[in-house]
Amino acid sequence: MSFRFCLLTVSLLFVCACKKDAAPTKAAGPPPPTPVSVGTASVTQVPVEVTAIGTAEASSVIQVKSQIGGELLRVNFTEGGTVNKGDLLFEIDSRPIRETIRQAEAAIQRDNAVLAQAEATLARDVAQSKSVEADAARYEDLFKQGVGPRQQRDQASAAAEAIRASIRADQASIESARASLDNDRALLARNRIDLDYTQIHAPITGRVGNLLVHPGNIVSANSTTLIVINQVEPIWVSFAVPEEYLAQIRKNNTSKTLVVEAVPNDSPNEKVLGSLTVIDNTVDTTTGSIRLKATFANDKRTLWPGQYANVTLRLDTIRNAVVVPSEAVQAGQNGQIVFVVKQDNTVDARPVKLGPVFGNKTVIEKGVEDGETVVVDGQMRLGPNARIQAVPASGVESKRFQ
Repeated sequence: MSFRFCLLTVSLLFVCACKKDAAPTKAAGPPPPTPVSVGTASVTQVPVEVTAIGTAEASSVIQVKSQIGGELLRVNFTEGGTVNKGDLLFEIDSRPIRETIRQAEAAIQRDNAVLAQAEATLARDVAQSKSVEADAARYEDLFKQGVGPRQQRDQASAAAEAIRASIRADQASIESARASLDNDRALLARNRIDLDYTQIHAPITGRVGNLLVHPGNIVSANSTTLIVINQVEPIWVSFAVPEEYLAQIRKNNTSKTLVVEAVPNDSPNEKVLGSLTVIDNTVDTTTGSIRLKATFANDKRTLWPGQYANVTLRLDTIRNAVVVPSEAVQAGQNGQIVFVVKQDNTVDARPVKLGPVFGNKTVIEKGVEDGETVVVDGQMRLGPNARIQAVPASGVESKRFQ
């Protein structure tokens, strides 16, 4: 019995010792603030822009052809190079045309001689007609007076009629000679034009492509393309935008010149500015878009025909617009929200009405005021009235998944 008593005493002492060593439980406190990255809403001017993918087009494409047939003798340019308006490009064999010109000039000399002879004959017959007409008139008077014979009167009258016919023939010969002279002069003028066509000059300033016909070949008039010239200064960029912008584009384009920016896909750092010049006359019903065309000076040859470019059309400018970093805008249950930091470092999940996006900024039309602090990173761990601690973006990354 003494053993049981001792065992019970030891057990009681052990329990009392455990209770004495146990630490008292503390009451649970508020959760620690959530680390987030913040930014500030500000007021600025924001351009209203539409972006699209465009294709550069030469402002003029000329297929150079020969206007006469003949052998191509010389090429006076380098393939793929730049030619200026008026530069000599090709030379066609001019010997056949020069021979035709020589023949036409000889024919004109002959026509002039024939014309001079006809005019001299006319002058002679006119001079003779005065005497013949006088004799005919005198014998007619004598016959009427009964003192002249009929035979003499008839002979004088026939001579007068013959000289009149001769004069008419002379005049016809002169007209024929003049017609022949005019025809030969026209032929000479045409041949001289053809002689000019044996030298083919550049009609525009532009970039030439590959040579399509080489010297020694026979070219046909108005059928054989010798070279293609693309005018790249200025150059066009064609692009399409949704038809919902058509009314705004037409309205703004009537009052001012709309600025267009183009950036080649292969040269993202080379931006060029141009202006909207063409609005297509119909909407593409299959895509619901309207085709536009902008003109660029392209004096540095940044754009190239057929090249793709990122196009930005500036429609208008919003003045005094409230903007926040685009990362601050989140999707809520009832629309877009922004977490706004209050003075006690808690957040308010505000519904917002969004405007256009400009770079890495988003316009807030309603819901956020100028100067307010907004959360731009770490929103996934926030709830209504959550307490936050502003930390650098690197701090948000390090604590996001703790």
